[in-house]
Amino acid sequence: MIVVIVGPTGVGKTKMSIELAKYLDAPVINADAVQIYKGLDIGSAKVTEDEKEGIKHYLIDIKNIDEEYSVCEYQKDVREILEEYKNKNVIICGGTGLYVSAALMDYRFYEDENSETYEEYSNEELYEMVLKKNKNSKIDKNNRVRMVRFLNKKITDTVEPKLLYPNTLFIGLTTSRDKLYARINERVDKMFNDGLVLEVKNLYNKDKTSKILNRAIGYKEVISYLNGEINEEEAKELIKKNSRHYAKRQYTWFNNKMDITWFNVDFANFNKTINEVKKYIEACNNKQNMV
Repeated sequence: MIVVIVGPTGVGKTKMSIELAKYLDAPVINADAVQIYKGLDIGSAKVTEDEKEGIKHYLIDIKNIDEEYSVCEYQKDVREILEEYKNKNVIICGGTGLYVSAALMDYRFYEDENSETYEEYSNEELYEMVLKKNKNSKIDKNNRVRMVRFLNKKITDTVEPKLLYPNTLFIGLTTSRDKLYARINERVDKMFNDGLVLEVKNLYNKDKTSKILNRAIGYKEVISYLNGEINEEEAKELIKKNSRHYAKRQYTWFNNKMDITWFNVDFANFNKTINEVKKYIEACNNKQNMV
């Protein structure tokens, strides 16, 4: 069984993945585009060694910031891991919806073109990029899918909206908008207290042209601060705002692309949510065994 844990930033996906990995005796495959990179720890809320609790994790810290990593490469890497664990349980956890969809569904790639996720960009930013590529473009600036497709020729839409791994459960963690925004704000404040500015400064000094540094939320805003374009408080508030907007885009992708069962997170008693998810998995297993 493949259990996919998705949801907006700051909703508890990492903790859920560890508990389910212990419950199912399964490894965890990362599905966060930023956690792929070494050194991007605080800004990506990367799982720590202590948090892993000895659980095997894949596709974390596999690239340096001066390297690129495409959706096509992610698809290939995940499918190799799934083949290795064929007939065993696997957890896939993260908020990059395109990575999850490309890995598990019938997405096709052309080998001679580049690909980007563009998930960190707003529609306005994407539209500016479209016009830079073709100033006469007629693409509607509100049509995000078409803009991404235009900018990123390497990935095509699914030939069929077909899941290639039938024994897959999509579990979504969610909460109210007010609670989510409060958690995002708290997380950003904690990142600054934990040394985000120093983390970004050290990375930026190593490679000012790094694509991931200059596009990832939490990093691009601090770079603007380091370059004197905004002050630290403005950078902090911009990260909070961009994180809220990103959460909205995550919900849109998950709901449109995946057959998700959503669980409302009880932050005061997270074990209650964990047990609800375990019961759901057990019920799905029993139903499968009856077929």
